[in-house]
Amino acid sequence: MELVEKPQDFKYIYDDKDMIKEKILKVATKIYGAKDVKYSNEANENIEKIEKLGYGNLPICIAKTQYSLSDEPKNLECKDEYDINIRDVELKSGAGFIVVLAGNIMTMPGLPKVPAAESIDIDENGDIIGIF
Repeated sequence: MELVEKPQDFKYIYDDKDMIKEKILKVATKIYGAKDVKYSNEANENIEKIEKLGYGNLPICIAKTQYSLSDEPKNLECKDEYDINIRDVELKSGAGFIVVLAGNIMTMPGLPKVPAAESIDIDENGDIIGIF
């Protein structure tokens, strides 16, 4: 309780008004300890598209391996300097954020608004209907 009552000097790593690459660089260097950020052509193109659409102010979420602060799962200690490699960048406008894919990471697919199970039923003959 004493800690909660003390004045806090909390600051975000980046401002929402920062450009997408600036946000990524700040997280990569200040949180993950990376030296720099490298982008694939696809990531660069998608960042440009997202910013042109007016969504560059959204917060970012970096999807990367859980095994390392780097994007390399075998780099457990991160003793040597390293760069974060950005493979792709995806806009999730409905959720209100931008997903940054670092290294060889896979994400789970999103769920539809109406699950397929809602169209599955049993007809009057006892046959299952509505399965793809």
